[in-house]
Amino acid sequence: MQLLRVKDTIDFMSIRKLTMAFSALLIVISIISMAVRGLNFGLDFTGGTAVEVGFSQAADIDKVRGSLESSGFADASVQLFGSSQEILVRLAPRGADVTAVMIGNDMMTAIQQVYPDAQMRRIEFVGPSVGEDLKEQGGLAMLTALICILIYVAMRFEWRFAVGAVLALGHDVIITMGLFSILGLEFDLTVLAAILAVIGYSLNDTIVVSDRIRENFRKVRIDDTIEIINISLTQTLNRTLMTSMTTLVVLVALFIWGGQIIHGFATALLIGVFIGTYSSVYVASSIAISLGISKEDLIPVEVEKEGAEFDNMP
Repeated sequence: MQLLRVKDTIDFMSIRKLTMAFSALLIVISIISMAVRGLNFGLDFTGGTAVEVGFSQAADIDKVRGSLESSGFADASVQLFGSSQEILVRLAPRGADVTAVMIGNDMMTAIQQVYPDAQMRRIEFVGPSVGEDLKEQGGLAMLTALICILIYVAMRFEWRFAVGAVLALGHDVIITMGLFSILGLEFDLTVLAAILAVIGYSLNDTIVVSDRIRENFRKVRIDDTIEIINISLTQTLNRTLMTSMTTLVVLVALFIWGGQIIHGFATALLIGVFIGTYSSVYVASSIAISLGISKEDLIPVEVEKEGAEFDNMP
C-alpha cells in the first residue's frame, strides 16, 4: 500500500481539544434550548386540524391570518403550500365535541370573507393520542438505531470506535434538533425521518474512516496513534468531501424547489450533512483517542498452530 509522506498529512488532531470544546458548547446550547423553548412540534405529534385551501390568485398570508384572528382562530398557523395560490392552515385541537369538519367550515367562512373564491382542497385531523404515540415511537426508533449501531461497530471494529461512533451520532442528532428548537422550525414526521437519515449518513462516513484507521494501524510502521489517525483522515478526505458536496447539491435543490411539504426534511438534512461531516472527522476519532485507542488494540492476535513447536525441532 502506498503511504502518504508525513509532510503530506493534514494534522487534524492538533485541534481536537478545541473542536471537542466547540462540540460540547453546541450540545449544551442545544439541550438548554430544547429544555427551555422546546421543539415546535407539528400536527403529526401534537394532533389537530390541517386545512388546505386553494385560491384563483396569489393569496396574501397576512390578510388570511388577520381574518382568521378576527373569527376566533388567533392560534392558527398559516403558510404557503406548494405555490402562492395554495395555503395550509393548521390548528391545535379544540374541544372533544368540536369536529374537524366544523373547524374546517368555520375557517373557510373566515377566509372567504377576504377571498370569496377560496376553496377547501382537503382537511385532515390527527388526534392528540395518535400524536403522543408517534412522538414515543419516533424516540424509540432513534434509540434503537443508536443501540444497534453501538453493537455493530463494537463487533466490526473495537469498542472504543463503537463508543466514538455512537457519541458522534448522538452529537449530530442533538445539535440538529437543537437548531430546530433555536430557530423555531416545525418538527414533524418528515423531519424525524430526515434525522434518521442523518444517522445513516454520518455512520457511513464514520465507518469509512474507522476502517481506514484500522487498516493503517496494521500496515503503517508508526507507533504514534495520532499520526496514524491523521494519515487515515487525510486519505479519506477527498471521498468525504465529494460525498458531502454531491449530497448538498441535491438537498439545496430540494430546499429551494421541493415545496413546503419537504421543506423541513431538506432543512434537517442540510444541517445534518454539515454536522455529520464535521463529526466523522473530529468527534468520533477524538473520542477514540481520549479512550486510549492504540495500535495493539487493532492488530489481530496470531494464534500459534497446534504442534508448531514440534515442527521447528531439529
